[in-house]
Parts: sequence; structure tokens; C-alpha cells
Amino acid sequence: MKPIVAVVGRPNVGKSTLFNRITRSRDALVDDFPGVTRDRNFGDAVWDEVAFTVVDTGGYGDDRQDDFAAQIRFQVEQAIDDADAIVLLMDGKGGLSPFDRDLTALLREVPKPLFFAVNKVDGVEKEDLLFDFYSLGVDKLYPLSAAHGYGVPDLLDDLVARFPRQSEAQAEDMIRVAVVGRPNAGKSSLINRLLGKERLVVSDRPGTTRDSIDSVCRAHGKSYLLIDTAGIRRKKKVGRKLEKFSIIKALKSLDRCDVALLMLDADEGVTEQDVTIAGYAYERGCGVIFLFNKWDLVAKDTHSVKRFVEALRDQAKFLSFAPALTISALSGQRVAKIFKLVEEVYAQYGRRLGTGEVNRIVERATAQNEPSLHRGRRIKFFYSTQVTTKPPTFVCFVNYPQAVHFSYKRYLTNKIREAAELDKTPLRIYFRERSKRMVFDKKPQGPQTKKRTRKK
Repeated sequence: MKPIVAVVGRPNVGKSTLFNRITRSRDALVDDFPGVTRDRNFGDAVWDEVAFTVVDTGGYGDDRQDDFAAQIRFQVEQAIDDADAIVLLMDGKGGLSPFDRDLTALLREVPKPLFFAVNKVDGVEKEDLLFDFYSLGVDKLYPLSAAHGYGVPDLLDDLVARFPRQSEAQAEDMIRVAVVGRPNAGKSSLINRLLGKERLVVSDRPGTTRDSIDSVCRAHGKSYLLIDTAGIRRKKKVGRKLEKFSIIKALKSLDRCDVALLMLDADEGVTEQDVTIAGYAYERGCGVIFLFNKWDLVAKDTHSVKRFVEALRDQAKFLSFAPALTISALSGQRVAKIFKLVEEVYAQYGRRLGTGEVNRIVERATAQNEPSLHRGRRIKFFYSTQVTTKPPTFVCFVNYPQAVHFSYKRYLTNKIREAAELDKTPLRIYFRERSKRMVFDKKPQGPQTKKRTRKK
């Protein structure tokens, strides 16, 4: 397992900027507004050929200044417990804070490598900003600028030198699962329930999650990367720049996931925004599982589940293949079934069919129901093959690809689903014109050359 480095500090000292600098990414949201990061955010990094994991944490501050401060404090303490090394980041421009002293006292009780870094020191000429911080009784301070990179290599050199050298092991293929939905649908509560601990900050206030947060877990012998995302609001209700970026990152999470768990609030029923979010998942080609959360709050009768699913299928016909499950993230009702369902969807999502099997399916389908004529001429299917997986994607070579009606495309899609047992995954079918070099229905013409025989 890779070493874990936790970056901690009070709000707005530049922890997320340093996280992005070390991981060479923009995975953590950065803004001048204090308290942007509320949950732990994990990222991979490599320095001097040593791989490790970096954890960005929320600002460790005054409980009276932020409604979420107590929960953020808990998250920071969890990160410290899980880490193999800790970087305490302080603000050189803002000066020494009482919270820096509190954190220093807390971290000195932790028997782990501890590095004290002072951020916003943009060069050698600014290193006089360090003087106040030596009153903490620290032997070594690392002056750096997370925004510009000054001093960061020195910190990383000493950091990786404290790691035990490990043999490079082949990374296990993880199933990437994104949890998406409207604000306050219960996404963070579900991930906490799946992980079995309070990994994410949870509140009844919509918009608590601002970043896309990754968590790793194992279930049924498989590894999963669970991605919690910000609630996706309607465009006209999106306000501040920070919220816009949160939604953009939530949509990008759909690009990198294999299966999306689309959370719906069963107490409110299927809304127009739920269908819009489902459309985002469909466009990106990921597997989808609908989860009707807060099922314990719904007044039920014998037909309740059927009625909810029918309303969903009626409004999101394009995702008719996606399975649906009623759950309660709060009580844990049927949450244990989610991993099994994800495995089923993922297995179909990555399935590859042989070319012979694909051709037989398409031949039977076209013989059973021929495509309509195009300008009085018959549309011929010459050859079909699967070109990729995730999702399963097929190409059919025909004489008039632009003339294949969308209804016939839907017919072929359903036939492939039925024959290949791909009833829980999205499929893609494309039609291409037959290449001039591809000859399937004509024999070679012209004079035949006789085979020469050697005279004895």
C-alpha cells in the first residue's frame, strides 16, 4: 500500500493549492473564500520515483465561525490517524495564528513524521516571514509557495526520504463508481454507509459537498473507487463561481466513472432535474443504477415500487436498461445490495463479444425484420463487429449508413441486448459505409492464370 501524506492547517492557508501542486492536477477546488474544502480529498503523486497518496483536508478552525467546523475537525483528525506522514501548512503572509499553536500541540502527540511548512513565501527575499514561526519551537521550517512552486521540491525530497522503500506492485483494477444527483439527495450519507464510517461531511443543508471526493474500499473481494460529487442544480439556480466549478467537477466525475449511482429523493418523486442528470450520464456512456433514497419516509402500498419505477421509465426512456433499487442511506435499508448490482452492471459494461457472434446476431435480426428501402434500393448489412468496451460499442458496415432509421437502430440494439444478455449496460451502435477494399459479395473477375508446373 502506498504511503499517505496528510496536509493539514487552518482555513485558507493554501492546502488545496499545495495538494494540486504535489499531485500535478487541479483535482482540489481552490478559491480565496475560506472553508472551500470540507471533506478529505485523495490524490496520487510521484516524487523521485516514489509513489504516495496525498490527502487534502478542511481548514482546522474555530467551531463558532462555521456550522461545519466540528465535522471538519473530525475529518482532519481522521486524516491524521490514517496518515504515514503529516505536513502542517501555515500562512506566511497572515502570520502565526493561535490555531497554528493548537495544531502544533496536537500533532506533537502523534508519533509520525511531521513537517512544518510556511506557505506564501514567494522567494528568498521573503524568508524573513519565518521568524515568528520559530516561536513554535520547531527545528526546521520549510518556506514555500504552493502557487508558484518555490521550496516545494525541498519539502518533497525530505518527505519521501522518510518513506520505507516498497517494491512496485501491479495496481489492481478498481471499479470506479460516481454518486450523483440533486443537492441533498443523500449522496454523502450513502458513501459513509458503504464505507462503514463517517468519511464525508453530512448535513441537511443543500450544497454541503463542494468538491468531488474519492474514497477507496473493498467489498466481495473487489476494490471500488467511490466518488462523491456536488449536487447538480438547474443552470438558472447556480450562483457563485465556486458552485459552478463544483458542478463542472461533478459532471467530469461521470467521464471517469464506470458506473454512476443516480440518487433520487423518493420523498419528492422523479423530478425534471433528475431526468436531466440521467441524460448527462447517458451522454457520457457510463453504466447507471437508479437509487430511490429515503424510501423509509415514503407512504407505501403493495404497488409503490412499481409506480415509482414506471414514472422513472416514462420520463427517462433512454435509460430503460438501467436497474433501479429502493434504499435508505440513513437506516441502511437494502444498501448492502448496491455492490452486487454494481458488479453485474460492470461485468456487462466491460463485456466483449466475438466478431462471429456479433455477425450472427445481426444476420438473424435483419432476416427477421429487414430495414426499409432507401430510394427503392435495399439496405445491405455486410459486416458487423464490436470495436470497444465500456460501454460495448459496435460498428455495422452497410451500403447506405445514413439511411438507417433511428427506429431500426433501436431495434438492432434491443436484439443485441437480448441475444448477448446485455440488459443492464448502455450500448453504442454506429453505421459505416463499406470500404472499397472490402469485397464480400463478388468473385474475382478477369482471366484466370494457369498454375505453372515444373517440367521433370
